[in-house]
Amino acid sequence: QVQVAESGGGLVEPGGSLTLSCAASGSGGSIGTMGWYRQGSGWQREMVAVITSGGATNYADSVKDRFTIARDSGKNTVYLQMRRLKPEDTAVYYCKAVRIRLERRPDDFWGQGTQITVSS
Repeated sequence: QVQVAESGGGLVEPGGSLTLSCAASGSGGSIGTMGWYRQGSGWQREMVAVITSGGATNYADSVKDRFTIARDSGKNTVYLQMRRLKPEDTAVYYCKAVRIRLERRPDDFWGQGTQITVSS
């Protein structure tokens, strides 16, 4: 099993910044791609940013110039630096870690989520 724990959510004013952290821990394989997803009230969960174990990144168009994902692979920790936050960024943010095991299909593990509210 893999445990995924997020931290860093909260209330921030429009235009402000916030950084989320996520740590994946456990046994039985290695951690591959990690990423951040979000789900606003009444919306489906969507990808925000992902990063592979090799450091390749992908962003949603809505955050591409404002958010930065980074990874400390030695610690299986991923960060999401968010700048110029907008009210529409309000959502529960979830971290996902993909476990890789030899001759097995990859497994997705999710954190419990952290609320970000962008409001004045």
